[in-house]
Amino acid sequence: MAAATTASISLSLHLRLRPPLPPPRRPARYAAFLLPTPSFLPQRLRLAPCRPTWRPDVRVRAGSSIGALPALARPGGAVETDRLPSDVRDRAMEAVDHFGGRVTIGDVASRAGLQLAQAERALQALAADTEGFLEVSEDGEVLYVFPKDYRTKLAGKSFRMRVEPLVDKAKEVGAYLVRVSFGTALIASIVLVYTTIIAILSSSSSDEDSRGRRRRSYGSTIIIPTDMFWYLDADYYRRRRVEKENGMNFIESVFSFVFGDGDPNDGLEEKRWKMIGQYISSNGGVVTAEELAPFLDVPPPSEESKDDESFILPVLLRFQGHPEVDEQGNILYRFPSLQRTASSKSGGSREYVGTKWSAMFGGVEKYLEEKPWKFSKANAAEKAMVAGLGGLNLFGVIILGNLLKQMTVTPGGLISFAAQLYPLLQIYAGSFFAIPLFRWFLLRKTNNDIKKRNTAREQRAQELLSPDSSLRRKLLSARDMAQRKVITPEEIVYTTEKDLSEQDYEVKEWERRFKELESE
Repeated sequence: MAAATTASISLSLHLRLRPPLPPPRRPARYAAFLLPTPSFLPQRLRLAPCRPTWRPDVRVRAGSSIGALPALARPGGAVETDRLPSDVRDRAMEAVDHFGGRVTIGDVASRAGLQLAQAERALQALAADTEGFLEVSEDGEVLYVFPKDYRTKLAGKSFRMRVEPLVDKAKEVGAYLVRVSFGTALIASIVLVYTTIIAILSSSSSDEDSRGRRRRSYGSTIIIPTDMFWYLDADYYRRRRVEKENGMNFIESVFSFVFGDGDPNDGLEEKRWKMIGQYISSNGGVVTAEELAPFLDVPPPSEESKDDESFILPVLLRFQGHPEVDEQGNILYRFPSLQRTASSKSGGSREYVGTKWSAMFGGVEKYLEEKPWKFSKANAAEKAMVAGLGGLNLFGVIILGNLLKQMTVTPGGLISFAAQLYPLLQIYAGSFFAIPLFRWFLLRKTNNDIKKRNTAREQRAQELLSPDSSLRRKLLSARDMAQRKVITPEEIVYTTEKDLSEQDYEVKEWERRFKELESE
């Protein structure tokens, strides 16, 4: 009875005879293929005019939902792929390419690190837009098959995919202009501040001797920005070499000094889920919590955390897994959707206990390692130069403020212009050091937390390198329960590539399978 229940859920394959005259006890049904999209009503398509008096109604399980096969053709409809987030689309396409264009939902979910629902939706959209088709195995598993030129077909239909490279390029140019503008503002501020100081002192001179002394004073002041530009010009070739090595020039290093260079762990979550999905799939869909701990945010090993496996819950939700208890009472985690694949490219279930870790991973990191944040990617000489110019600007702003307060005559021209901009000059000069100082304290705490997480994951990985007897038995039990099913073309019993009437179905074979299901 259990076998019948499992077969009805996994395959749910019913054969309905359609006598020409009286209706049967069960109403005749047609194979309905639905494409669940949020913007369009479901469309029911008959596969082909059915000449025989029987028609199979194929229903399979995709992910965890049980429903009819989705329609893959929508003549005149919208481009379904444009409704997907860009990262989901790109990751799904990368997985399809990796497996040679013939995939299951589990293949894409594990390779791309996507949720099963996201992988299913992405495959349906890609197949609808690229003339892909479905195959159904005799066990009721659904495979998505794509033509070799599916990327070309998709690019020809999707205006969004043609525009995205231009948008990304515009974002890069905009980000570069912001970085350069901030550095240019420092040079402009220094020139404006010290030129205004000279103008104020010149306008307040009363006699020739004082003017001479002030001119000598001006000369010592005005040489600073002059020397600065001379330094930039004389050091041009060295700076160009540094720019080539570090990916930034001196002007960009000003922005880097104040605001940093962005998150060094950008894309960490995508990498995390890819590593987890590929690990589960390569181990036959059955793993222990200890095996996934090196990829998750876990506490360090201790007696209190030894029996705590709550960190595995996000993985169960993402890949629709469930816990199982083996004969020895160990809790293992099975992921049925990741046990079925359309390609043997990733190999079968591998034996792993202890020292076979390196063979298990094949060059992949043993644990997820976060990169510490850097204060700035600029080299030491550039940071010293930027700090010196920032200090020069701050000193000039302070002097300029005192001179503006002492003026008794309403200024005009350059002095008036500088007086109007003075609040902005103050904000710029103050934030030039306040922001880096705040970042420095924040980065200390952030990097300390990153170090703790990396240490905890590394310790969990070390436990797997030399497992104790109980963990060894648990790992062996997980390998024994692993079941990785490769669906070969010989197992395909139905495909949407051909009309139903053209496919080589035998009525007696369908009747035999139907009777077997009914008898069970």
